[in-house]
Amino acid sequence: MFHCDSEVGLDQKPVMSFLCKLAVVTVVLVFYDQVNAGEIIGGQEAKPHSRPYMALLRRNASQNQVLFCDGLLLDEDFVMTAAHCQAEFITVLLGLHDMNDKKNVQEITVKEEFPHKDYNKHGFVNDLMVLKLSSKAQINDYVKPVDLADHSSPVPQHCIVSGWGKTSMNDKHLSTKLMEVEVTLIRDKNCEDQYFFCSEGKAGPASGDSGGPLVCEGGVAYGVVSSFYTPPSGGKNLYLFAKISDQKQWITSTMEESLIKH
Repeated sequence: MFHCDSEVGLDQKPVMSFLCKLAVVTVVLVFYDQVNAGEIIGGQEAKPHSRPYMALLRRNASQNQVLFCDGLLLDEDFVMTAAHCQAEFITVLLGLHDMNDKKNVQEITVKEEFPHKDYNKHGFVNDLMVLKLSSKAQINDYVKPVDLADHSSPVPQHCIVSGWGKTSMNDKHLSTKLMEVEVTLIRDKNCEDQYFFCSEGKAGPASGDSGGPLVCEGGVAYGVVSSFYTPPSGGKNLYLFAKISDQKQWITSTMEESLIKH
């Protein structure tokens, strides 16, 4: 699955700032020099409705642009995605597998956005956002929330990333069907210092997959698709996932405070 189709920019910042926002249209890579992002291929179509927590976010941005991100259902009132997926207006699609088949799909607008208070858009640190739905999701066989890891959860190794993002370098459109790929998390001090989980290699998330969940052993969500980094000297791509496990308390308190307020 997954390729990052992008423009190449130039910014001399610390290593974790060489990142790629994974929104479906406006994606910018940041390198010291021009570096070919390469083709990121791997994965397969997910079994229909085997990941009922998946959400597709249709984002209305400026100049009537429609962009896309992914997300995960937290409960009947809330969805989580990446903070860089903020938009003026968002519609959430739940229960979706094939974009050409809207049977059993719920479309719900977002009432309020809660990006992490310490989100840093220059380094994508704390790239998490909670979305309050305008009406309750109907929980059924096609739509179910996913459990979240907390700070005490053991660090996983093998995980699955799912999304409707592009599947090859030449693609101009999203995948019409939900795709998934297995990734192996690596130990990297830069990732840990910046509150990310990381994986590396040719297969991984890409344009259109931002905000989708990193689901690991036991079917628990540990992270959210944030960005990727290509070393200026070449080498394997590094995929970054904002840690849910470090922010479980913030997520829970944000949801509780929103319900009390309304």
